[in-house]
Amino acid sequence: MTAEEYDPDAEYEELGLVAGLEIHQQLDTATKLFCDCPTELREPEEATRTFTRYLHPTRSELGELDAAAVEESRVDREFEYLAYDSTCLVEEDDEPPHELDEEALETALEVAQLMEMAPVDQAHVMRKIVVDGSNTTGFQRSTLIATDGTIETSDGPVGIEDLLLEEESAQRVEETDDGVRYSLDRLGIPLVEIGTSPDISTPEQALEAAERIGMLLRSTGKVKRGLGTIRQDVNVSIAEGARVEIKGVQSLDDIDDIVRFEANRQVELVELASKLQDREASVGEPEDVTAVFEDTESGVIRGALSDGGSVMAVLLSGYDGLVGHEIAPDRRLGTEFSDHAKRHGAGGIFHTDELPAYGVTDDEVDALREAVGAGPDDAVAIVADATEIAESAIEAVAERAKTALEGVPEETRGANDDGTTRYLRPLPGAARMYPETDVPPVDPDPSEVPEPELLTEKVERYQAEYDLDAGLAEQVAYGQRMPLFETCIDEGVDPTLAATTLESTLTELRRDDVAVENLTDEHLLEVLTMVETGDLPNEGITDLLSALADDPDRTAAAAAEEEDLGGADEDEVREAVLEVVERNESQVEDEGMQAFSGLMGECMGALRGKADGDLVSRLLREEIQKRA
Repeated sequence: MTAEEYDPDAEYEELGLVAGLEIHQQLDTATKLFCDCPTELREPEEATRTFTRYLHPTRSELGELDAAAVEESRVDREFEYLAYDSTCLVEEDDEPPHELDEEALETALEVAQLMEMAPVDQAHVMRKIVVDGSNTTGFQRSTLIATDGTIETSDGPVGIEDLLLEEESAQRVEETDDGVRYSLDRLGIPLVEIGTSPDISTPEQALEAAERIGMLLRSTGKVKRGLGTIRQDVNVSIAEGARVEIKGVQSLDDIDDIVRFEANRQVELVELASKLQDREASVGEPEDVTAVFEDTESGVIRGALSDGGSVMAVLLSGYDGLVGHEIAPDRRLGTEFSDHAKRHGAGGIFHTDELPAYGVTDDEVDALREAVGAGPDDAVAIVADATEIAESAIEAVAERAKTALEGVPEETRGANDDGTTRYLRPLPGAARMYPETDVPPVDPDPSEVPEPELLTEKVERYQAEYDLDAGLAEQVAYGQRMPLFETCIDEGVDPTLAATTLESTLTELRRDDVAVENLTDEHLLEVLTMVETGDLPNEGITDLLSALADDPDRTAAAAAEEEDLGGADEDEVREAVLEVVERNESQVEDEGMQAFSGLMGECMGALRGKADGDLVSRLLREEIQKRA
């Protein structure tokens, strides 16, 4: 089912749809936010050592514990960290953080200017409690930089409430038997978090606002590009629903689907609550029903019991037929229950709306209903796992079933690849923030920060100043190598040559399976400069870039010499042309200038990209004319 087919029946205005965005964008700085380590990502196999931590929530200044952190800490997990030769004591939380990175602060102020925001008089670093293992400290450092901005959309202005400068979390590598493994290469990379006001009223406006913010960020030329460098969180509610924060939307193109599906999910949950209330539904207390399944043929349940586990159940009075009700594409109320059970270590749940199935028989379903006193209008949910896990998981299912009676719970959810979402944790509160005492405050000075040129303005300038066509100008301005293009121009490289090489040539090489990701900006600038100085013909660019991609440890000049790709002088070119013409002398005498096209290709092949095509063409025409 497509998103278009899944539009809510009611108009979004009638639903009272309200949405807001939080955009998290990594900055392309030389060093991390609170230490001098590089911001380059590493491969896990490059790790030189590991260490482990156990994290627990701490109380705020007022002695409060954040609900989201408490729930996260209920699952006892070991966090393993991959460290590298570039990892420092700050990243390991064995040394206090250094002062806030100046380059990151300047970039954040540039972004603030583009959104017409007012910088704070003094920026104070705060600690935000995070105990999922993504930070070795158990918290993330965050600094408010600016407030009260605005961006324009076709449906009206959208306010920008705040801009924060934060440290990126560690990269989650994989689940382990004891917990989670993280990589420290990403931890501490500076990022800006931009939060909009709840001014967004349609899925389309949400997408447009995200695109506008993304364009403004890229206009600085100082943000990282590529998968995972920008993430969008979306806050969505309807009038009869509740605020839901959806984390980790990786693709900007998914935002409208996320908003659309969440609005519909909330409509479905409101309607379910109404039906449950009409039925005077209720939720019972968890019970041990292991005896019902002593002789079961269900592989999941038998596996849990053979390991000494238990089967726990909860009676859902009045829920019959509603646990299996679809609230989003391929997601049901029972899926919500399962998400909560999984947070406590269980593999999932079974419920009577889907049983008998999975090896559970009709007789076992009847015995289960009898064991918990379920009537024909009731449903039963069960969890089979290690006893401690099963007990905590069924309690979580019971709590989620109770909130279904009320409608839409406020919560944090994770984005799935198909545009749907899954439960993660309760919404965080103010208790998760408290001051960072190891980093002194800073006084932002926006007066020394130039306002960046918008990408839309760059497109127009590239056409006017460099005579690029509209398509190529837009490709370059919005492309990942836009800063390199401008560096090339400053170094005297022909704009058209630079643009076509960075956008078209690299794309063609990538399609030919050349490892263009190995090419650095230094490689590309040196190759283009060699063309400008006459040390490399245009025709040699592709071969030289391919050679550098195969062995990136060389300079462009060294690779050109080793691959014999240097420019040939006019005497060498004439000699090669003459050899081709003499070898095909009878064809030249018979066809005259008609032989030019075929011989031109042969000449270029003989010179192997060492000569400019215009020079070869001129000399070949001369030699043919002598014999015609």
